[in-house]
Amino acid sequence: MNALQGRVAIVTGAGRGIGREHALLFAAEGARVVVNDLGGSSTGVGADASPAEQVVAEIMAAGGEAVASHDDVTDWEGAQRLVETALEAYGGLDVLVNNAGILRDRMLANMTEEEWDSVVKVHLKGHFAPLRFAAAHWRDKAKAGDHVRASVINTSSTSGLFGNVGQANYGAAKMGIAALTIIASKELGRYGVRVNAIAPAARTRLTAALGGGVEVDPESSAFDAMDAGNISPFVAYLATESCPINGRAFLVYGGQVHLFQPWAIIDKITKDGRWTIEELAEQGARFADVPFELNDPFSL
Repeated sequence: MNALQGRVAIVTGAGRGIGREHALLFAAEGARVVVNDLGGSSTGVGADASPAEQVVAEIMAAGGEAVASHDDVTDWEGAQRLVETALEAYGGLDVLVNNAGILRDRMLANMTEEEWDSVVKVHLKGHFAPLRFAAAHWRDKAKAGDHVRASVINTSSTSGLFGNVGQANYGAAKMGIAALTIIASKELGRYGVRVNAIAPAARTRLTAALGGGVEVDPESSAFDAMDAGNISPFVAYLATESCPINGRAFLVYGGQVHLFQPWAIIDKITKDGRWTIEELAEQGARFADVPFELNDPFSL
């Protein structure tokens, strides 16, 4: 129960769902947790301080340490305040879990500009902004000669990595988060910072509308593969000081952890010189028949 003893962690979107489970487990494992949640609806409307406050109260009632943050992770100053909250409350920062998100699903031809902008902002900028200020803090510590063993866990999705109809905004942002993860791992490794991503599959208020909200019999002893709490142990492992994993993305659900392979070249055509369109029509058309082995466990 002490895998994260002494670690200071920020968890965004921690007032409900998967983020709440992260915060509770981190605290149970000895971390001091900044529970960040703006408290808006699943579509990003409104604000409510109570979800974050309730999680903090749960942690403290169980003997853990936590403080609440209601900063908007998409706001530049808010993201900076979030990092400063950890530094002021606990004197340091070791872990950043970017988890906050919303949904505004719509078929591409019907999607509004606001539906696109709001989802991309919450997910992609909402990952970048806290990471930017945490990264600057860790860089400065490393340059000052301090020993940094920090970890960032970003939250992507199979909607981006595999693709999902009706989620062009969400999927594009989630694919962007995967790319951000790989780039950040390359940039920050020199400072002692590891950056990984998970694509979780669980029953939350966001997935309820997608068919992931089916409740199970609370009296049943069967393993509930879609329980949100199933995601957090792997995230906690990635957050441990001794974890060696860096620059990877994982699908996590139930009792399973799958490692993704990023985009890879699987076929080619070559010519010693510039192609003509006619030559490409003859030789390049076969690309249409090259199969993609996605190994998507959710495909029918």
